[in-house]
Amino acid sequence: MTVDALTDVAGVRVGHATRTGDGLLTGTTVVLAPEGGAVAAVDVRGGGPGTKETDALDPRNLVQRVEAIVLTGGSAYGLDAASGVMAWLEEQGRGVRVDLDPTHVVPVVPAACVFDLGRGGDFRARPDAATGRAAVEAAAATAPGARVPEGCVGAGTGAVVGAVKGGIGTASTVLDSGITVAALVVANAAGSALDPETGTLYGELFRGGRVRHPDAEVHAAALRRLDGIAERNGPQPLNTTLAVVATDADLSKAQAQKLAGTAHDGIARAVRPVHLLNDGDTVFTLATGARPLDTANPLALNEILAAGADLVTRAIVRALRTAESVDGPGGVWPSYGELYGHLHT
Repeated sequence: MTVDALTDVAGVRVGHATRTGDGLLTGTTVVLAPEGGAVAAVDVRGGGPGTKETDALDPRNLVQRVEAIVLTGGSAYGLDAASGVMAWLEEQGRGVRVDLDPTHVVPVVPAACVFDLGRGGDFRARPDAATGRAAVEAAAATAPGARVPEGCVGAGTGAVVGAVKGGIGTASTVLDSGITVAALVVANAAGSALDPETGTLYGELFRGGRVRHPDAEVHAAALRRLDGIAERNGPQPLNTTLAVVATDADLSKAQAQKLAGTAHDGIARAVRPVHLLNDGDTVFTLATGARPLDTANPLALNEILAAGADLVTRAIVRALRTAESVDGPGGVWPSYGELYGHLHT
């Protein structure tokens, strides 16, 4: 049975640590690979990224597999969360062995952050190593194939897309080849996810079939509400959308990097504009290697590439539709559901 989430890729687990109250509106999400790690890659398209250990994922470099990926709030400060994940992995003996002693490992933990500083009211309230440890422990405690909480959780707790509340979304599919592809997204963008003419989510336009647009009067009321909120919130120029695309296909690091690159198309379909100088849009990929590609078909990777982009789009829609409104000292961000209802759920 599948749950339409990143965890449909066998062995992949997801854990959130959510921090709210006392000036906090932030958190950390950890994607934990199967023990022994997974082939990983990254593609950064935003002009203002905050990342850690992404150079290790270059196909030209030594590291072949990683044990976990960290997505976190707190901007560059929040990258401290990766230290807590590294400490936990070391205790489990998971990482790159550096000598004959099996306990001597160095976990390589790629990480990326979103900007959510001050969204709970306190600019200095942000994830730390303890937050990262809580998230990885939550991931390890989940059952195989567990459902993944979506919306305002983990790294998506303080996320905003344009003027509406963002969050975490996830989606998966099984291809005709039997290969599973899945995505998890932290939707937190400077651009908008809403068609200004109709109020429809851009990402809905790519799902196929007839799209039911919001009623004109509902859209007009939403625009009036958003205009009023913009005056109170002031400018929100710093954001970032993060994604992890996972598959059980047996990919090389170069193939995984190609998947990370094409998956960015999924962001571009759902948010406009994207990849700005004040975004840090970053996509990671994980390939567990459980299912071989058809070596007789040099284009066998194409269906995975196409699915990755489609799933990122769908995950962003899920993030917007599961997010909940926030009205606090750090600002007001209504959810899409509050503004337009749940027409497509």
